[in-house]
Amino acid sequence: MNRFEKPGMPNEARIRYLDGDYQVETPGTFVRCAVTDTVIPLDELKYWSVELQEPYIDAHASLKRFQETQKSS
Repeated sequence: MNRFEKPGMPNEARIRYLDGDYQVETPGTFVRCAVTDTVIPLDELKYWSVELQEPYIDAHASLKRFQETQKSS
């Protein structure tokens, strides 16, 4: 905990996304969707990109990011 975090306050985790799993690099209670900026509690995290190293709130957000990255390739 750093001096700006208050005890009991939720804080954002830093995650390393792997195939079928993830590793918590910095403890926290949530991550933010890379597409919608929606808070995702870690126990509800189901969608992410290993290649882009970013989380998604749902399959629709994941598909949207996939389509965006395919257009730029």
